[in-house]
Amino acid sequence: MMLSAFWPFYQFLWTAYFVTMFLVGFWCIFMFFGYVIPLWLSAGLLEYFGKTKPFDPEEVRRKIMTEQEGVELIFSNPKGHGPFLHSHDSHGHH
Repeated sequence: MMLSAFWPFYQFLWTAYFVTMFLVGFWCIFMFFGYVIPLWLSAGLLEYFGKTKPFDPEEVRRKIMTEQEGVELIFSNPKGHGPFLHSHDSHGHH
């Protein structure tokens, strides 16, 4: 059987691909001109010229359980030989 027998299916695939890529391309253009460039011209330039407060990595660090607000820690030092306990004297699987 010849590949030309499947031409309508290939034509459909190409059309679907073209429409999808057309929409993706326009989305990229709109996002670049509607979001990225205004971000550069506002927050980016403010940061560049030192008009914002210095970046503190502690503000975005994932807080450990004992540092979180409103968390009551019941067991912070479990004992035993479970598969997920990582101490020097346990014989876990990891």
